[in-house]
Amino acid sequence: MRRLLAPLSWLYAAVLYIRHWLYDTGIARSESFTVPTICVGNLSFGGTGKTPHTEYLIRLLKDKFRVAVLSRGYGRKTVDFVLAGNGTTYEQIGDEPLLYHTKYDNITVAVDADRPHGVSKLIHLPNAPQVVLLDDAYQHRKIKPGMNILLTEYYNLYKKDMLVPAGGLRDIKCAAKRADIIIVTKSPRVLLPYDKRDVISTLHARPYQQVFFTYIDFQGLKPVTNAAKETVLQDIKSAYLFCGIANPYPLEDYLKRKYNTLITKYFNDHHSFSYNDIDVILDGYKSVIGRNKIIVTTEKDLMRLTKDSYLNRFENVPLFVAPIEVRFNDEKEEKIFNNLILDYVGKNS
Repeated sequence: MRRLLAPLSWLYAAVLYIRHWLYDTGIARSESFTVPTICVGNLSFGGTGKTPHTEYLIRLLKDKFRVAVLSRGYGRKTVDFVLAGNGTTYEQIGDEPLLYHTKYDNITVAVDADRPHGVSKLIHLPNAPQVVLLDDAYQHRKIKPGMNILLTEYYNLYKKDMLVPAGGLRDIKCAAKRADIIIVTKSPRVLLPYDKRDVISTLHARPYQQVFFTYIDFQGLKPVTNAAKETVLQDIKSAYLFCGIANPYPLEDYLKRKYNTLITKYFNDHHSFSYNDIDVILDGYKSVIGRNKIIVTTEKDLMRLTKDSYLNRFENVPLFVAPIEVRFNDEKEEKIFNNLILDYVGKNS
């Protein structure tokens, strides 16, 4: 199938080469800003862990600088620039921005498909940010970030993938040259030096690019409903997992290691749940044999269930979310990464 689709990928690649050439030569204009801007992105169509890595940067910076996160707001029903505030819904800003806004105090969250316009609006706010995190903006050449962080999965390196439709890449591989930092995500918790060298060799990182390795660290299960708060997790034998994210398999593997039985229901990434979807989910949970069972979803999916009519339907079932954070495989590398970020922001804010 890849061979059959390869000609279409080559045609798409030619279009992308021309587009990048226009920006690289200055024919097409990229706008830069005096405020520090850090882009977190990838070359693929999701699943590399942009959200938890953006959250890592938020936690690293928020106590030292005024932080803003600017996202496209995928799946929202609004247009142009929207600033998150009290009562903001995912229909207005999207699930990931709503997650940032809900989890972290004292940061500014906004959405705008036009990233230069969005940054311009942010820096003219009364309490302007000292650093702007550009969530999933690697392909947005209209803006030139001060620092580019490129993510690629350990088991699906961009160097080994192909451009759509033959593969899962949305941008050409040579676009990686713009990255200042490359993070290999979802790597094994324990990584041998030989394995690191092999990955770095495969990526052909340039001299100015630093490569880091991170893994997913599940933070246990957090109760959402009153029924979940009354549940003793040590007694649970079975779980029903539903989610609409790009790559649910790390979470699936985590739950399989915790429970004897796991039933899954997957939706498309950023899926907007309907009333019928809730029926399907609840019926699937009821079909799980046994009493000692729970229902699990992700924090991002919970953002798309914030309608009272939806969450109320889960009130009598033990609904949990599975928060995640990213960790660096090497403490020394974590310190180096943190210092790179803090030095860049500190010197330019």
